[in-house]
Amino acid sequence: MKAGRCFGQAVAVLAAFAVARSFGLLGPAVISVSLLTAALALIAWSAGATRADLGLARADMRAGLLYGAGAFGAVLLVLVVAAVIPATNGFLHDSRAQIDGGRLLYKLVTILLLTAIPEEFAFRGVLLGSALRLWGPWRASLVTSALFGFWHIAPTLHTMSDNRELAGVAAYTGGQLLLVLGSVAVTFAAGLVFCWLRLRSRSLIAPVMAHVATNGLALTVAWFAVH
Repeated sequence: MKAGRCFGQAVAVLAAFAVARSFGLLGPAVISVSLLTAALALIAWSAGATRADLGLARADMRAGLLYGAGAFGAVLLVLVVAAVIPATNGFLHDSRAQIDGGRLLYKLVTILLLTAIPEEFAFRGVLLGSALRLWGPWRASLVTSALFGFWHIAPTLHTMSDNRELAGVAAYTGGQLLLVLGSVAVTFAAGLVFCWLRLRSRSLIAPVMAHVATNGLALTVAWFAVH
C-alpha cells in the first residue's frame, strides 16, 4: 500500500470538500457525499489498500458488531441519564428536534447513510488505514482525530444557534470562538474513541455504530425531551 500518497490525497479531497461545503457550493447531500465517498474509495484502491486496511474485512465483522453494540449501549445510557437530570436536560432541547415522528425517522436514516458511514469510511477507514502504515496506532489516532475535529468547524458554525442553552453564547464573536473550540475538542475526543473501537475490533462497523449512537440517539432523546 502506498500509504503516504493515499493519506495525502485523501486529506486534500476532504479539505476541498470542507471548503466547498462552507461556501455552500455543494449540491444535494446525497450526491455530494456519494461523490466524496467514491473519490476516497478510488484513492484507496489506486494506492493498493486492502479490505483489512479499510476495516472492511469480513472476518472482523462479528467483533465489529460486538464492540459497536457495547458503544451503542453506553451512549444510550449516558443520554438517558442526561435527559432525566434537570441540570443537563436543557442541553437536549435543540430546535432540530422540533419535528414530527416521520421526519425524525428520515433524519435517522440520513445520519446513518450520509454522515456516519461516509465519515467513518473517510476518517477511520481511508485516513486511519493509511496513517497506521505511516506512523503506528497512537500517532495515527491522534492525527486523524485532530482532522476529524477540524472537519466539524463549519457544521458547528452553521448549527450553534439551534440549541437554546448555547444560543446566547453564540450571539457574540468570542462565544462563537469558544463554541467552535469546544466542538473541535469534543469531536477530537470522539475521534479517539472511534479509533480505539476500530483498532480493537479491526472493523469499521464498530465506529459506525458508535457514530450513529452519538448523532442519532442524541437526536432521538432530544426529540423525546422536546415533546
